Amino acid sequence: MRLALVSDAWRPQINGVVTTLSKTCHILRESGHDVETITPDRFNTWPCPTYPEIRLAMGCGRRLSRLLDEFRPEAMHIATEGPLGLGARTYCRKRKLPYTTSFHTRFPEYVNMRFRVPLAWSYSLLRWFHGDSHRVMVATPSLMEELAGRGFQNMVLWSRGVDTETFRPGPKTFIQDVRPVFLYAGRVAVEKSIEDFLAADLPGTKYVVGDGPQRILLEQKYPGVRFVGYKTGAELASYIAASDVFVFPSRTDTFGLVVLEALACGVPVAAYPVQGPRDVLTDPKVARLSHDLSEAATEALQLDPDDCRQFALKFTWERCAKQFFGNLAPISGTVGMMGSSA
Repeated sequence: MRLALVSDAWRPQINGVVTTLSKTCHILRESGHDVETITPDRFNTWPCPTYPEIRLAMGCGRRLSRLLDEFRPEAMHIATEGPLGLGARTYCRKRKLPYTTSFHTRFPEYVNMRFRVPLAWSYSLLRWFHGDSHRVMVATPSLMEELAGRGFQNMVLWSRGVDTETFRPGPKTFIQDVRPVFLYAGRVAVEKSIEDFLAADLPGTKYVVGDGPQRILLEQKYPGVRFVGYKTGAELASYIAASDVFVFPSRTDTFGLVVLEALACGVPVAAYPVQGPRDVLTDPKVARLSHDLSEAATEALQLDPDDCRQFALKFTWERCAKQFFGNLAPISGTVGMMGSSA
């Protein structure tokens, strides 16, 4: 099958959305499908306000239409609500083509934190964007329930996976610092509530793996914290595996792919009991959830790394890709089974 996947989030961005899309595309291609990714690297781009590392393909409509006309997709998936997503939505609606979308990111909360735009306004815009989608793919049941309460329709589940070969237990000696080591990995930005972690009263040493608009300010404010910047692949896995507890302070993530990566490394997780962590971290043997983040992190030190690893092994990218494929809306004919082209 020829699948066009349109996304404003793509490499070199480092986040769960890009990882999910990249892994899904890779597995679909290995299964014999022709996947065309239409992403910002194929257009002239401009930096996103407050996030210069994110490049937006403004004015992309004409070239986007030409690429889709040339590819002649048999299914269309629009992954994000940015300029490329809007262009693809317009393309499909003009031609009366079915398409699917996915809800990855709580942009209304992000915009509210930065610019105080009322949540109702932003969610109204997202409801309009996804309103004509044949299916809206959502990561967890509780997020689906929440969005239904906001008027979203036609939702289906699309879970996540983890690379358990890259993310696996490793030597604690990779980090030579005072124990215990509490580690956060992800974007250093206000919507991640990272300062809740940095300000927490914890023994040992805190590590931050990642970068973002708050990094310079927070490095100055918390000189005792080790900020090591973005890491990927085996190096990221080494940092996570060498920590004693992975702290996930975000209240806005729709899933939190990185918590699966931590568990695959045999590292227990401490988080708030909110949508995202509450859906993913369903076994008390692998995580502690509490509104007191210090308490959760301290209690997580007692959890068994083997239980964490076994829990993560249940989440595979193959299962994720199969679920995604089954959610697609064929433009013509019938969508073929995974492993064969339509």
